[in-house]
Amino acid sequence: MKKFIETIKNIWSIEDLRKRIGTTLLLVLVYRVGSYITLPGLDPNELAKFSETSQKGILGLFNMFAGGSFSRASIFALGIMPYISASIAIQLLTIAVPYFQKLQKEGDSGRKKINQYTRILTVIVTAFQASAYVAYLRTQSGSALIPEYGSFMFWLSTTVVLTAGTLFVMWLGEKITDKGIGNGTSIIIMTGILARLPEALLQELSLKTTGAGGGLLIFLVEIAFFILITVGLILLVQGTRKIPVNYAKRIVGNKQYGGVRQFIPLKVNAAGVMPIIFAQAIMFIPATAIGFATNNEGASAFIRIFSDHTNGYYNLIYAVLVIVFTFFYTALIFNPTQMADEMKRNNGFVPGVKPGKATADYIGAVMDRITLPGACFLALVGVLPGVAAAVGINGAFATFFGGTSLLIMVGVILDTLQQIESQLLMRHYDGLMSSGRIKGRTSPANA
Repeated sequence: MKKFIETIKNIWSIEDLRKRIGTTLLLVLVYRVGSYITLPGLDPNELAKFSETSQKGILGLFNMFAGGSFSRASIFALGIMPYISASIAIQLLTIAVPYFQKLQKEGDSGRKKINQYTRILTVIVTAFQASAYVAYLRTQSGSALIPEYGSFMFWLSTTVVLTAGTLFVMWLGEKITDKGIGNGTSIIIMTGILARLPEALLQELSLKTTGAGGGLLIFLVEIAFFILITVGLILLVQGTRKIPVNYAKRIVGNKQYGGVRQFIPLKVNAAGVMPIIFAQAIMFIPATAIGFATNNEGASAFIRIFSDHTNGYYNLIYAVLVIVFTFFYTALIFNPTQMADEMKRNNGFVPGVKPGKATADYIGAVMDRITLPGACFLALVGVLPGVAAAVGINGAFATFFGGTSLLIMVGVILDTLQQIESQLLMRHYDGLMSSGRIKGRTSPANA
């Protein structure tokens, strides 16, 4: 405890770090206040039914990323998701399209152009999603619409406000990244997810301590499992396999360069949370498609499988999809050939492995071997919320027993703590831990 208090004092004594943390908290507060401002043309008192229907299926996933703004029909209802979708699309283009590959290699000027394309695509995606959201509002919350406002005016104002809201949230994320601490976009998503945790805990405590819920002991056992799962996720996020790299000695004038050993840290879970998000999106497609077909017994049984996350078949298919997408996304973002070429240009080599293609094959083989256990553990994390709900845990609290919610929370918190620790070590203070360093989802190149 004494060490913790001393660390807090050290953090507060650094003026730059104090300003960054204060800026981050202020901008997050602005985002949370905006998530409770209802769209013009809607009666907030009549949105109860809409709130219930918008927390199920894929809409529940959108609502989670938007921090509850989607179900409240707020000005930030679409949240940061359009920007994330645009960023993923541009990231895929940098892999497949030569023009974007060239931009990526141009340094700061190339990154600025890529950011500009991302923002333009964000506006297009947001405007499209805003129009779809208006149509959904009309079908699900007709009683909440104010008749005097007018149909066309409601569509126009809602599309403009939602687009402006998403761009404002994107701006908040960029300001947090530049002026605050941590990755702004990730912190905004984590804040929305974390805001639901206290209410979920209180609901679970109330259910367990009233009636035949099992009592306080069962609740404490659930908390113990929750902590255990969180520790496992920390190990998953921080797990790396270090490949040693030697650099040949070079003498330039009177100075010697190279001749040192460094390491390439390959992450066990290089894909992060993306495989779970992709798998969840795929799992919602069958139920949505069959919903437009003629109802029959076979279709109804099929829908029940893909709409019930406690179903055994659902979890089996879901786990397989997570494993497949983990390998797929890792292959997209990880390029062993490029790494081998860069090592060769810098006179680096893996001990016992020939430079060039042999090095690329070796790095790729190591990555495949560590990705398999990482993918299996990620699949287990993905199905844990369904298992938790199946054993009687409240649905709101069950979502925190793994899946997207807990993985994002753990990853973002570790990233933020890593940046705070780096600031402390730069100023010759002790880090946040007495042994070792905190490693976030992005580790330094050297160990």
